[in-house]
Amino acid sequence: MDNLRNFAILAHIDHGKSTLADRMLEMTGTVEKRKMKEQLLDTMDLERERGITIKMQPVRMVYHAKNPKSEILNPKQIQNINDQNLKQDSRFRGNDSGEYILNLIDTPGHVDFGYEVSRSLAAVEGAVLLVDATKGVQAQTLANLYQAIDNNLEIIPVVNKIDLPNANIKKTKREIIHILGCKEEEILEVSGKTGQGVEKLLEKIVEIIPAPRGDAKKTLQALIFDSKYDIYKGVLAHVRIIDGEIKAEDKISMLAANATCDVIEVGHFKPQLVKSQVLSAGEIGYIATGLRSVADCRVGDTISDRNRGAIPLPGYKEVKPMVYASFYPIEGDDYNFMRDALDKLKLNDAAFTFEPESNLALGRGFRCGFLGLLHLEIIQSRLEREFEITPTVTTPSVVYRVKLKNKIGEMLIYSPSELPDPSEIEEISEPYANLEIISPSSYLGAIMEVMKNTRAQYLDTEYLDGERMILKFICPLTDIITNLHDDIKSASSGYASLNYEIKDWRPYDLIKLDILVAEEKIDAFSRIVPKERAFSEGKRIVGKLKNAIPRQNFQIALQAAIGGKVIARETIKAFRKDVIAKLYGGDVSRKKKLLEKQKKGKKKMKNIGRVSIPGEAFLAVLKK
Repeated sequence: MDNLRNFAILAHIDHGKSTLADRMLEMTGTVEKRKMKEQLLDTMDLERERGITIKMQPVRMVYHAKNPKSEILNPKQIQNINDQNLKQDSRFRGNDSGEYILNLIDTPGHVDFGYEVSRSLAAVEGAVLLVDATKGVQAQTLANLYQAIDNNLEIIPVVNKIDLPNANIKKTKREIIHILGCKEEEILEVSGKTGQGVEKLLEKIVEIIPAPRGDAKKTLQALIFDSKYDIYKGVLAHVRIIDGEIKAEDKISMLAANATCDVIEVGHFKPQLVKSQVLSAGEIGYIATGLRSVADCRVGDTISDRNRGAIPLPGYKEVKPMVYASFYPIEGDDYNFMRDALDKLKLNDAAFTFEPESNLALGRGFRCGFLGLLHLEIIQSRLEREFEITPTVTTPSVVYRVKLKNKIGEMLIYSPSELPDPSEIEEISEPYANLEIISPSSYLGAIMEVMKNTRAQYLDTEYLDGERMILKFICPLTDIITNLHDDIKSASSGYASLNYEIKDWRPYDLIKLDILVAEEKIDAFSRIVPKERAFSEGKRIVGKLKNAIPRQNFQIALQAAIGGKVIARETIKAFRKDVIAKLYGGDVSRKKKLLEKQKKGKKKMKNIGRVSIPGEAFLAVLKK
């Protein structure tokens, strides 16, 4: 184990994680130059096109240090370990041959996958904190850094993209010093594109990051930090072996999921799967389980021997969707095809959920649960690319908790139609999140103006330097997921970045807003809104419907109501046929007779006629 180093790369989206990983793979000879391509660890076309990492990817590299040291210790280890224990402890001794095995985990940078990042950080001893020299510290840089500090990781600060003409290295270093409290000489300068400084970074990783601890003779204890489905081998669990060892044909169990299986094979990532005889304590690799669902092999779970169960590792939590939206096939005949497609996507994504639902105009569809808006966009894009399905997507919403009178416990509400009668409700709670916005300070006024339109509570402003600041708020999640990201980007000319983390649930004065078309309640248009916004939201919806629903031969009333009280109304005027056009003179009573006959017909039509609401009207109100 003394020649093992496990580390992750942490950065905001588009700060060069995958490009830096490419140069490391090149310099260590892990991938032949003829097989090398940009963003090698980003295996999905979607990741390459958008320039973001969606699924984390581990890789094992063999690095030959130019100056092998017989003993490699960082200052913290010297302080914490006394000389007598040091002589007995082989974990921290260097490797005389200079050969080191480096296990890298390329993590996603987006807030939606924060839990996956936290589990990957639990699987390593160190992290490379990567900051783009042209953009400086961003919101998700901070979020990931806080997680690394919580895991007591050795952090190596690095400034990337130093080769670009607009790189501001000194300013970026000042920001890193402000958030990390390190010395300027400790910050490395690299270019993931040209390879400048990467060799020095590899040496620093070997020098600073400690070798993993663990005992191969103990009972098996392995942390699952990712999992994916393989058509031939079933679920592949990406694991870090904490204690013990595992080999093919071992009988294992997943402690939280309570699933058991026989191991088909074990191996490492190079970055393709390479079969090996055994995985021992301290190593990172994969276990082919043969299981048919990733739900049985959840991120954060602990793998142990079936007959000698170990204690579960701390930090596990079941990832639950926080954002919900509905997917409807454009053609009704595609319903079964879409269901099969969603089933296949769920095989690779345990956090994604869906269930059937129906809508008056859009027909049968699926209510889908996501970790956040990026997760929603990824599933939507994969449906279009891999299955050639273009779904109709409704406006995202969140989960609400409802406390009922005279009843113990709470119920979760996923759509307004599930809300009980107001007389039975004691209070409704909604999720709140800690929100951080990093922006140039010149945009402070514009950003605060945007935040005025939300229900966010201002907490604090922290200045990274004279030019950039961190604004901190606590904000309802429903206000964040609607249009806040786009509004903040517009207000700051694209320079601001934001990050949020679910904090807790808080009660708020929320009510159900119903929409009536020709005095008939349409459940698909109902929504849960803050009481003070009910009028403006109701007026907005009936205004949109007035333009979306075609005129009929009778007058149509569009109403927004809370319970039995109408708070907003629009009217679609009836077509008027000129029934007296055929009269040429004659007594006025003839005109009155024809107009009266028309009036009676319209009244009858209004009483028995039904308004056909086109799909475009639902889209106008529901679509994000």
